[in-house]
Amino acid sequence: MEPTLYLFFKGNCLEAMSHYAEVLGGRINGVFRNGDAPDPESRMPGGDDLVLNLAMSLGNATVMASDNTEGMYDRPQGFRISIAPTSRAEFDRIHDALAQDAESVEMAPGETFWAERFAMFTDRYGTPWMLSYEGNRAAG
Repeated sequence: MEPTLYLFFKGNCLEAMSHYAEVLGGRINGVFRNGDAPDPESRMPGGDDLVLNLAMSLGNATVMASDNTEGMYDRPQGFRISIAPTSRAEFDRIHDALAQDAESVEMAPGETFWAERFAMFTDRYGTPWMLSYEGNRAAG
């Protein structure tokens, strides 16, 4: 059994997930929009372009997502998506792309006792991230 992340967005799901796929090397496998629903009962409130369900492959993981209407959307809390780039250059590239226009920066990129480079932020889409490159501080 493997967990699957399921992210919710406030009307910009396809934009956010396409950005994540591009930055992280993922692949969007399927997008079902409100307008694809076979009948009115299968739709969410809102326009035809809202995403009902989207699947993205990211390495061996699947990340799923959908839009929520303003009244149904809750800001994510109590978790972060943690990414461990394999090099300092990859850390910087991913950080710069995901943190551009961030809603908040909880910890700017810096050195810690457990990582050569570590950062925590919430991106412009409302997704909370944590990036860590251990480098020479890797256990072992």
